[in-house]
Amino acid sequence: MAKDYYEILGVQKNATSEQIKKAFREKAHLYHPDKKGGDEAKFKEANEAYQVLGDAQKRQQYDQFGSAFNQGGFGGGGAGGFNWQDFARQQGGYSSGSSDFEGFGDIFGDLGEMFGFGGSSRGRKRGGKRSGADIETEMTISFLESVFGVEKLVDLYKTVVCQNCNGNGAEPGSKVNDCLACGGTGQVQRVQNTILGAMRTVGICSECRGEGKKVETLCKKCGGSGTIKDREQIKIKVPAGISSGQSIKLSGKGEAGQKGASAGDLYINIRVTPDSRFERSGDNILTKVNLSFKQAALGDKVEIQTVDGPVVLKIPDGTQSGKVFSLKGKGVPHLNRSGRGDHLVEAIVLTPTRLSRVQKKALEELE
Repeated sequence: MAKDYYEILGVQKNATSEQIKKAFREKAHLYHPDKKGGDEAKFKEANEAYQVLGDAQKRQQYDQFGSAFNQGGFGGGGAGGFNWQDFARQQGGYSSGSSDFEGFGDIFGDLGEMFGFGGSSRGRKRGGKRSGADIETEMTISFLESVFGVEKLVDLYKTVVCQNCNGNGAEPGSKVNDCLACGGTGQVQRVQNTILGAMRTVGICSECRGEGKKVETLCKKCGGSGTIKDREQIKIKVPAGISSGQSIKLSGKGEAGQKGASAGDLYINIRVTPDSRFERSGDNILTKVNLSFKQAALGDKVEIQTVDGPVVLKIPDGTQSGKVFSLKGKGVPHLNRSGRGDHLVEAIVLTPTRLSRVQKKALEELE
């Protein structure tokens, strides 16, 4: 059965290249096999779809012939094939400054050891040290806190650096020596005789697990891992103008990495509780004011409650129901830039329902 690459990435057939790239990043982050709940099969499937749809020429061939067209496979870097180094370069590499493909370095690093190509990989310091995992949590704030910003503490139970050994896995006072098996490199070379001749491969040292160091006495608190599970309180600064559904990213505040490897990131999803007095539309705040027939006809001054407190609004004579008045700069601050939205007040003219005979006659004379 032909594969629908658009369906795999969850995009429309008229999606732009940027939308395809963004969709792939989301799928790769979701299904990464090194992450908890990852799915290697779906990760590879998304990868395959992106290699086609992310290339203008291949996408054109796919749109014309479907997935049956010849891609040249994913085995090597030959003509039409999938090259891991090219893929890494397309995504901007896997250095410590790249946050979009965190954790991918573990896969590419292992493949590099198998097939003999290099390249930096985020989170891999020496041997098998892995970066810490990302954490996602939710924070609920009030409407006014979303308008003006707030500082809050979030309490997390996560992997942290062991304070007993400061993360190196050794009991205090214990010596840490170079591994004798690999000479402190963390890697060992092997030579295998094949039909093509002697093949030299480089792999992770099994004695020190790629760390290049051997500890005489393992830390009693963490068992030599350098990390433990513990509670940690983190101060979160919620910016003014944030809205419900948006997220805050704190780099390096996720799970601790192994023995000096970089920590993961913390993502806080914001949920804003509604306020019965105000409605938000973009960076504007919407409210309504009820006016009597007299106020609308003759004009008046009314008090309007804003997020900054009460203000007096002048109602001109002859105001019609549905008229919108704008209180400039009384809305929500623009996120990450200066200025504020407006407070928009809709006038609702209340029509009298019970009129005396005298009142009815007066209205008739007025008309």
